[in-house]
This record gives sequence, C-alpha cells and structure tokens, in this order.
Amino acid sequence: MSYSVSFESESITDLDNLDQVVRLRILNKIQRLSLNFEQITPLSLTGQWSGFYKLRVGDYRVIYELDIEEQLIIIIRIGHRREIY
Repeated sequence: MSYSVSFESESITDLDNLDQVVRLRILNKIQRLSLNFEQITPLSLTGQWSGFYKLRVGDYRVIYELDIEEQLIIIIRIGHRREIY
C-alpha cells in the first residue's frame, strides 16, 4: 500500500532553489519511497533531527517525518548534505 506525500512550505522553497535535473531526481525518489514504503527501512536521524528520517538522493538529503496512522510522509527539508544538517 502506498503512502501519501505532503510538503512543508520550507521544503517547497528548497526544491524551487535546486537545478531542474536534481529536482526531478529528488521527486522521483520521493515517489518511489511513497509507493514502496513498506519494503523500505527508514533511516532515522539523531541530534537536532531526532524523530525525523532521511532519504539519500546522491549528494542531497530529504528530511521527512512519518505519520504511520495516516500513511503520510511529510517532507520537511531538502538540501545538499553539507548544508542540510
């Protein structure tokens, strides 16, 4: 069963600031995550991002939150790995 995806306003701004090729790669990876979530083990974060999860897309990271009951993936931030944490 697939999960729905919701984008926080800050993550939309992050996407808008990326190159189109990178943006499409990230959106494709988010779509694959939502369609195959039950076969994937989420990678949890620590420190200031404790309680959130990451998705690797090359040198970029997508930080997201899960609502298991609603089957919802909430995209919080998107950025280069050097800048996102």
